[in-house]
Amino acid sequence: MNIIKHLLIAVLTISMISCKSESVKKVENIAVVKSIQHLEVNIEGMTCEIGCAKLIESKVHKLEGITYSKVSFENKIGQFTFDANKISREELTKNINGIAGGDLYKVASSQIVNEFSSTTEIKE
Repeated sequence: MNIIKHLLIAVLTISMISCKSESVKKVENIAVVKSIQHLEVNIEGMTCEIGCAKLIESKVHKLEGITYSKVSFENKIGQFTFDANKISREELTKNINGIAGGDLYKVASSQIVNEFSSTTEIKE
C-alpha cells in the first residue's frame, strides 16, 4: 500500500511539473511574438534606386534582429521587420542615419505599424 501511495505521488508530481513547463513555454512564445515589430520610415537624401535604396536595404538587413528589409526610392519609404529583443527602433534609425558616414541619409519620420499597409507596401 505504501508503494502505491509513493507511486501515485510521483505521477502527480511529474504531471504537475510537465503542465507547468508547458505553460511557461506558451508564455515564452507569446513574448517572442510580441517582440516582432514592423517599422515604416520616411528616408530623405536618396538620389537613386540602386546606389541608395538598395544600399540602405542591404546594410539594414545585415543587422542582428532584422528579419525583413525593403526600401523604395520612388516612395522614399523603408519597411523593416525586427525583433525588439535584439535591436531597438532607435538603434535601427541610428544605423540608417549613419550609412555612408552619416552625411547622406536621414530618417525624417518613423512609425511602428501592425502590418505594412497596401498603399505604402513596396512591391517586389
